[in-house]
Amino acid sequence: MAKKPLGVDKMGIQKTMRFGDYMADAGGQFALNGISGLISAITYFYTDKVGVSALMAANILLAAKICDAFTDLIMGKIMDNGKSPKGKCRPWFLRMAIPAMVAIIALFTVPKGLTGIGLAAYLFITNIFASAIVSTAIAIPYGAIMVMRTKSIDERNTMGIFRAAIGYVIGMIIAIALVPITNALGPNGVADQASYIKFAVVVGVLSAIFLFILYKNSKETAAMEEKPDDGLPFFDAIGKLFKNKYWIIVLVANLFVQIIYAVSGAAGTYYAKWILGNDNLIGIMGAVGLIPTFVGFGVVGPLTKKFGVKKTLQIGFAIGIIGAAIRVVFPANLIVTLTAGLLPSFATIPMMCLGGTMNSMAMDYNDYLYGNKIIGMSASATSFGAKVAGGLGGSIIGWILAAVHYDASAATASTAVRYGIYGFSIYLPLVILIILLIIVSRFDIEAKYTDMMAEIEARKAAEANK
Repeated sequence: MAKKPLGVDKMGIQKTMRFGDYMADAGGQFALNGISGLISAITYFYTDKVGVSALMAANILLAAKICDAFTDLIMGKIMDNGKSPKGKCRPWFLRMAIPAMVAIIALFTVPKGLTGIGLAAYLFITNIFASAIVSTAIAIPYGAIMVMRTKSIDERNTMGIFRAAIGYVIGMIIAIALVPITNALGPNGVADQASYIKFAVVVGVLSAIFLFILYKNSKETAAMEEKPDDGLPFFDAIGKLFKNKYWIIVLVANLFVQIIYAVSGAAGTYYAKWILGNDNLIGIMGAVGLIPTFVGFGVVGPLTKKFGVKKTLQIGFAIGIIGAAIRVVFPANLIVTLTAGLLPSFATIPMMCLGGTMNSMAMDYNDYLYGNKIIGMSASATSFGAKVAGGLGGSIIGWILAAVHYDASAATASTAVRYGIYGFSIYLPLVILIILLIIVSRFDIEAKYTDMMAEIEARKAAEANK
C-alpha cells in the first residue's frame, strides 16, 4: 500500500518524517544516555563496590571531563569536513556502534587488585574512551542531523520530544533499576562488581543495536536540497559561534540542565541509603518520578504550540523552583520527597525536548549572520552540556562527600554527611533552576525567526540568479 503523502507544517514547509522515522531517530539517544547515565551513577560503584575514595573518584571524573571539553569542537570540525557519500552525520552512527558497546562494558570491568596509579589510570582511560571519544563521535553528528534531516520547526520539535522520551527512559532505567537489579544479580541480594558488569553488557549490546537502526533509517534530506556549507577554519568558526548569543544560551542552559540530571541520577542512591534508610527505595523514588516525566512529554508539545519555546521553558523552570523550595523546608520527609520532588524533575523535561530545536534555530541564526550554519561545531552545544555535566555531577558529589568525610562503611550518616547529601540533592538544583529561569528569558529568536528565514531564502535566491 502506498504511503499517504506528507503535508506541510504551519509555516508552509514540506514535512519529511513519519512515526517510524521519529522512533528510529530517537533510538540514538539510548546509546548517548546509556553512557552519560552510567558515568553519572558510577561514583557509587567506585566508592561502594570497588573501594575507590570519594576524592579520587571526583578528581578522575573531573580530569576526564577537562579533556573531554576539547573533543566536541574538534569532532564538529571533523564532521564539517566529512566527504562520505552517505553524508556528514550518518556514517558515524555505524562507526561507533561496536565501540559504544565496548566503552560501556569497560567502565565496570575494573581489574581486581589494581591500586594507586594503575587504578587511577584505568578509571581515567575508560572514562576518556567512553565520553571524550565514543560519545563525542555519536553526539555531534546526532545533534547536527536534526537540522539536516528536516527544515520544519514542527518536525524538529517532535524529534526533540521523541529523543527526550527515549533518552529519559534509559536514564530512568539506570537511576531506578541499577541498584535493585545489580543487588538481585549479586550474591545474597547484595550487588558486586560482576552484577554491574552484567547490567553494562545488556546496555552496551542494546546501544549497538539502536545505533545500527539509526544508521539504516537516518537521512540528510534537508541538506541534500541546498548547497552544503563550506568548512570554515577552526578558530574562525569558534569565533563566529561565540558571537551568536543564541548558541551561547543553548550551550549554558543545556549544561545546567544536564548537571541537574546528572546530579539527580547519582544523588538518589545516597539519599535513599543515608537519609531514607534503604537504598532499594531508589526504585520507588524513580518509579514515582516517572509521573512528571510522562506528564512533561505529554504537555511540552501543546505548550510549545501555544506559548512558544521560551515561555514553555520558563513555565517549567518556575514549577521546578517551587518544588525545590518545598524540599528545602522538609528535606528528610519521604512524602515530600515523593511529591514536591517531582516538580524539579518536571522542570528539566521541556529543555530536554526543546534543546535540539533551540540549537537548530541557533544554527539558522549562524546562516543569517554568516551565510554558513556551522552545523558540526554548533552541535557541540548539546553534547558538551550532556558530557561535561555527567562528569561534573559525579565530581560535585564526590567533592562534597570528601569534604564531609563520607564513610561508606559507617552504620549511620553523620550530621555533616546528611547536610552534604541535602546540598547536592536539594540546594544545588534549586540554585541552578533559578539561574536557568534567568538565562532562557534571553532566548528571543522566535519573534524574529520568520523574517530571518525569509531573508536567508531571499539572499540564497539572489545568489542563485547571479
